[in-house]
Amino acid sequence: MVKVGPSLLAADFRVMGAEIERMAEAGADYLHFDVMDGTFVPNITFGSGILKAAAKGPLPVDAHLMVEHPETHVADFAQAGAKIITIHAETGGHLHRTLALIREHGCLAGLALNPATSPDCLRYLLPSLDLVLVMTVNPGFGGQKMIPECLDKIAEIRGMLDRAGSKAMLEVDGGANTETGREMMRRGADFIVAGSALFGAKDAKAFIDSLRASWRELHPEENA
Repeated sequence: MVKVGPSLLAADFRVMGAEIERMAEAGADYLHFDVMDGTFVPNITFGSGILKAAAKGPLPVDAHLMVEHPETHVADFAQAGAKIITIHAETGGHLHRTLALIREHGCLAGLALNPATSPDCLRYLLPSLDLVLVMTVNPGFGGQKMIPECLDKIAEIRGMLDRAGSKAMLEVDGGANTETGREMMRRGADFIVAGSALFGAKDAKAFIDSLRASWRELHPEENA
């Protein structure tokens, strides 16, 4: 079954705790926590202290580090309570080493690819990955529309994972609503991050239920 991760970036920050509870009651699986440093992306968001508070809530936290030198932040976010820590391929450095460090701290290790980044780098990293995150918008701000050309990239990466026998989750982040989310799943995504469309929905549970209904239609073998 598809996993759904509400992006906290789209929440009402005045009532953050209530927003997290609302998403849990709607049936979300993870809380997607966008960490931005104002350098790797043109915005600044949350630090490990906010994540520590969020991690005390009902949802496990999926920390997406859009930062330079992510290796220097892994320990802080792991100790704060993140269950998944995802770094960006574009930050360079020793990706194998940083992914290993994430696992050493007891977290699942993810690698994110921006829209213009080729999936080729994954071929050398698959054994180190528990999750691949495909960005379908350029990172830095919420509320953007999905870049449709990225759908083919999702399918390409699904093929890579399947051929390698990888059990890594294929997460997609950017412009997800009930319609685009279905197309992401059609291409092979099994983890959808939803921000503005989910938090702004009149009925968050109906939104998540719609994604799961699409999953069941696309994967009838799971209903047998």
